Amino acid sequence: MSRQNYVFTSESVSEGHPDKVCDRISDAVLDAFIAEEPRARVACETFATTNRVVIGGEVGLSDQKKLAEYMGRIEGIARECIRDIGYEQEKFHHETVEITNLLHEQSAHIAQGVTGDGGKDEGAGDQGIMFGFATNETDAMMPAPIQFSHAILRRLAEARKSGAAPMLGPDAKSQITVQYDRGKPVGVHSLVLSTQHFDETLTSADIREIVSPYIEEVLPEGWLSAETIWHVNPTGKFVIGGPDGDAGLTGRKIIVDTYGGAAPHGGGAFSGKDPTKVDRSAAYAARYLAKNVVAAGMAERCTIQLSYAIGVSQPLSIYADTHGTGEVTPQEIERAIAQAMDLSPRGIRDHLQLNKPIYQRTAAYGHFGRAPDADGGFSWERTDLAETLRNSV
Repeated sequence: MSRQNYVFTSESVSEGHPDKVCDRISDAVLDAFIAEEPRARVACETFATTNRVVIGGEVGLSDQKKLAEYMGRIEGIARECIRDIGYEQEKFHHETVEITNLLHEQSAHIAQGVTGDGGKDEGAGDQGIMFGFATNETDAMMPAPIQFSHAILRRLAEARKSGAAPMLGPDAKSQITVQYDRGKPVGVHSLVLSTQHFDETLTSADIREIVSPYIEEVLPEGWLSAETIWHVNPTGKFVIGGPDGDAGLTGRKIIVDTYGGAAPHGGGAFSGKDPTKVDRSAAYAARYLAKNVVAAGMAERCTIQLSYAIGVSQPLSIYADTHGTGEVTPQEIERAIAQAMDLSPRGIRDHLQLNKPIYQRTAAYGHFGRAPDADGGFSWERTDLAETLRNSV
């Protein structure tokens, strides 16, 4: 039997965190290519440090002239991302940062295994294991610690950009330890927030006074109490932030991106990868399936694992775990999943409509637990498969 009374901690980082700056640029490059050609191939990595951004990886379009044209747009895409995030500091400014574009055409040896032209079944872009998870402990069917860690930073970013809290900078981290009682989240045991600020005279107490109303706004009523432990800018001043304070790299925040450590992770990062890469698309599919299992009332918690081989279209395995909360057996869930959705790379893309420029918005505050957008963004958060799964067992 799983533990019922415990504390669990998850962290989040803001859009201005150095690694998230890199995720944002990589996903913006991806969106630009997919907007031109829905079947574009992109594997874009970004590195950022003081006054420097380096972009590399592989891209592919069917029209080589268009490919050369889009290569010339990369620098502008990166500068716009940095501007929108809010970096205008001396050693990392969207207008003056040096940007190096090392993107090149996709390897033909990789392309031959994953291209489905001429009626050939399209294979997975790589081997690997992908996990999806859902729990009924929050409305978004996400673990509470990561969901509210994200919510705090999103609210602070809104306040910063609206001008309500202009003293705050783009770089920030949050961490929440949630108290569970009989398996359900009931309050915040401790809260950690470190946020960049531009006024060097501000103390930790000053920053707490600024951020407290926003934190109280996004947390459930009654979750903060006199016993809650606060650590706001615990090391003191935090003026130098972003890539000037610490180097950033695409794909280094995979636990922040997913379930905050509350569920397994296959190891593959998401940002900068087009949806033929099952690291991304199959992880989205696994979340979609797990969420629909929970939405169907088949379990209170559900983990789904999928596995793939490069060049092979269908998953090698489907595994379900309901953590002792299932109304049906895991084997029945596995059979229902296999019947309800084509889990080949092409099947996933078609079902979730992933060949759209919808990825830049995923680069910060989590790929999961977000509301589906009208244009197809976060389509993997829909619960439209719940009835089909329920009727299959």
